[in-house]
Order: sequence, then C-alpha cells, then structure tokens
Amino acid sequence: MRASVLFEQRQPLQVEELELEPPRQGEVLVRMVASGVCHSCLHAADGSWAGVPVPIVLGDEGAGVVETVGPGVTELQPGDHVILSWIPTCGRCHYCVIGRPNLCDQRRPGRGVLPDGTTRMSLRGRPVHHYGHVATYASFTVVAESCAIRIDPVMPLDRAALIGCSVMTGVGAVLNTAGVPAGASIAVFGAGGVGLNVVQGGAMVAADPIIAVDVKASKLERARALGATHGIDASREDPVAEIRRITGRGGDYTFVAVGNARAMSQACDALALGGTCVLIGVPETGATVPLDPRPLVTGERVIRGSSYGSARTREDLPRMVRLYLAGRLRIDELITRRYALDEANDAFRDLAEGALARGIIVF
Repeated sequence: MRASVLFEQRQPLQVEELELEPPRQGEVLVRMVASGVCHSCLHAADGSWAGVPVPIVLGDEGAGVVETVGPGVTELQPGDHVILSWIPTCGRCHYCVIGRPNLCDQRRPGRGVLPDGTTRMSLRGRPVHHYGHVATYASFTVVAESCAIRIDPVMPLDRAALIGCSVMTGVGAVLNTAGVPAGASIAVFGAGGVGLNVVQGGAMVAADPIIAVDVKASKLERARALGATHGIDASREDPVAEIRRITGRGGDYTFVAVGNARAMSQACDALALGGTCVLIGVPETGATVPLDPRPLVTGERVIRGSSYGSARTREDLPRMVRLYLAGRLRIDELITRRYALDEANDAFRDLAEGALARGIIVF
C-alpha cells in the first residue's frame, strides 16, 4: 500500500510503499477513497505538538470501503461503505456504558498504535505508527472494527470523509457537548474546518446571533455563507468588545475552534453571565491560558472541553450522513481543493496559509 509518511517533524512527508499486515482479531482492512486534511495533522508534522512518534502515517479523517475483515468481526463485511473514527469504542468500559464513548479506555492518544498496542504498517522491517488509530493518508489501512462506522452507500465517500473529524467535531460541540438551545447567542473563534461546522451546528439549532471570529476576511465570508449572522476580523477589532456590542451582554456560548491561547482567553472574557465557553482546539505543547477565576465564580460561567464533539460514533456519524442527504448539513461547500496523495505537503502549506476551508486527499 502507498502512504504519505512523516519521518521527522518539520520535514516534508514522503510517499512510500509500505507493508501492511492483514487485519487481526476484531479488525478490518479498508480501501481508502478520501481523507480530509486536518489541522491536528499539521500540528503533528510542524512540531507544534511534542512527542509524536515517527515514522508515522498521518490522517484522522477519512472514508472508504471494507475490503476484508479479521476474525471475530460481526458487524461489518466486505463492500460496506464506512467512515473512519479516530476513537475506538469498546462498549464495556466506564465511559462507554455511561454514554460517553468518545472517552473510551481504549483511546491511546499520541502513542501511534492500534488498541492492542501494536502497529500493522512497516517499512523494510521498521514499524510505522498509526495516527489517531486510523492513518488515512494511505491507500489502505487496518483499523479496529469500532473505528469503521457503516453508512448509507448513497452517501458520496469524498464528502463522508469530512464527517470523520471536522464535521462531527464542530457540529457535535454545539449539539452534544454544549446542547445549545434555540435563540441562544454563540460566538465561534476560528473559522477553519471545525469552526465552520460549529457555525453549521448553531444554524441547525436556530442560535441567534451566530458570530464568527477570525483574522482572515475570506474565512469570515465562508462562515457567513454557512449561517453566521456576523463576522469579526480580530486583526482589526477587539472581538470581546464586538461580541458584547452585538449581543448586548456577551455570548451565551463561545467556542474556540483553533489552538490559540489568546483566542481561548478572549472567548472566556466574551461570555455573558451564566455563559459557557467550549474549548475544541488544542494549542501547541506547553501553552497556558491566564485565567482570572473571579468572573467564573461571580457570574457562574463555565469552561469545558469538547473532544470529537462528544460523539457517540455509531449513532452520530450516520446521523450526520442523514442530515447531509436531507440537505440540512452542507459539506460540498467545505471542500476548497482536492489533492493527490503525493500532494500532501501542498495541502499542509495551503492549510497553514489559511487558504482552505477543507482540503481532501482523494485516492
């Protein structure tokens, strides 16, 4: 199988022919059709996040077709169309049984291995790590059965790929994590792939106003096209003051869809009394956010994290597909450019420059 491999942080990816073991107990082999290009993969490659094991095949957002299944697989069969989930779910641990499977004990963040602690890829005998349990920058990949979510085959797989991370993370932060009620005001810091889906989530629940904050005018235009009622250029205006001016009291909910400590601080400052700030983006290793606890205590404000949109993947990923097919979720508009596998470095460059809503690698 062909894959784009990161051998060293801050160095270009290289396309290699890798050896791929067949699926073991409870695993499936998936032929990839498309992979989204995530900021998390860029952070892993550019050195923003420390401790990334190498060599590694990046990619945590993709869709494809099941080719073969390993022993013990009961819910999938060859030919099934699937979205890949970067979080495995065992269905038995504490978090799975209380309805929070996105926190499953099988998660091994940053370790570069499948749930059993090993890899399936190698290069001339040298183990190659998986990114986020899935490794989607590859023509084929082996994943745990719980990481391959069967979907309606009517769904175009290049669009379905984006549901695997950015769509689920953004829309889910609104619907699942925050539970935003109709008419509540929201502000979204960062109008990239995840932030645009926070905007879409806000539009689904009739939030008002929906305020997008970014430092690039082109991103604010995309946010307006997907449902934002206001755009704030944080390179020219004070976003906290503008959010308070627009809402009259501050945001009922603020979302930070970018790994930027300053944006996190501003999102907390922009909250109304009783408001909730949802942190989605992960900043560079070692970053901290200065915090004055008094406004939290006296104003009963809340700061909380959102991982993968608090997804219950077996339920929520097919739900996103149904919303797309019903015309309620817009994914075509998110795709700015398509790339071949050997253009992954170009995709990273465009992403770093802010030129993409979402780029996808197609096989």
